[in-house]
Amino acid sequence: MYKILSKKQLNPAVTQMQILAPLVAKKAQPGQFIILRVDEDGERIPLTIAGADADKGSVKIIFQIVGATTRALNEKEPGDSIRDFVGPLGNATELDGLKKVCIVGGGVGCAIAMPIAQELSKKGAEVTGIIGFRTKDLVILEDEFRKCCSKLCVMTDDGSYGECGNVTMPLGQMLESGEKFDMIIAIGPLVMMKYTVQTARPFGAPVTVSMNPIMIDGTGMCGGCRLTLNKNGEKVTKFACVDGPDFNGYEIDFDEAMARGRMYGEFERHAYESTCNLFSKDVSADSNGQKGAQ
Repeated sequence: MYKILSKKQLNPAVTQMQILAPLVAKKAQPGQFIILRVDEDGERIPLTIAGADADKGSVKIIFQIVGATTRALNEKEPGDSIRDFVGPLGNATELDGLKKVCIVGGGVGCAIAMPIAQELSKKGAEVTGIIGFRTKDLVILEDEFRKCCSKLCVMTDDGSYGECGNVTMPLGQMLESGEKFDMIIAIGPLVMMKYTVQTARPFGAPVTVSMNPIMIDGTGMCGGCRLTLNKNGEKVTKFACVDGPDFNGYEIDFDEAMARGRMYGEFERHAYESTCNLFSKDVSADSNGQKGAQ
């Protein structure tokens, strides 16, 4: 069992937790992920490591409440425990030799981008950050990005905070003005990463994307996280859990990845609604009101 050390609500749909997991914290690097189960009967879900403190033995995770498992995880409080917490898994993001980098984060993907930006800053790289959200209420980790980025652009789709527009707008303006980056690292929704790649393509700017498809075991055995890459005109199958999660953005078949990501949307919606109903019944059945106070 893995104890929850702290919990913080970053916005109405995104939660940050510190988990006591000394062995994971000792080896974790930016870009890697863990797979957890909330309880004995729970499903396995992958979450990227948002930070680790080897001295304290703690691992930071940031997750969006989108399905039954993340809903159940969000019901946990400091002092509670979760059943399984396995990692670190996947390959760390390649940062050696990078001197000037643009980090592009979208929504909860900023939780993955943040430790990468922080590590690059520690290594002495010049880091430009572009982070985007639908609206002001969903902005997360702005202060953390400002501390490690020499320049930061905050974008909102509705213009309620920062600049109005999506993350490709300032990126395109920088590239058109002659800005050169050793690497553009894009992390967020698939459609955002797809258009980040398209924005960079005319300028020949290298782009790394972080892929987080459906996973079950995290070891390449289930095949659920398979991706199609186009390498030199040939289609190649890779697995995000063992070959990634980082890939050359120009090689990813984003349309196929998005189609696969929608396969279980209806099932997940029903599971989420069933979980919500279950919690509601638990609250109403508790005559002491203890559930409702949580």
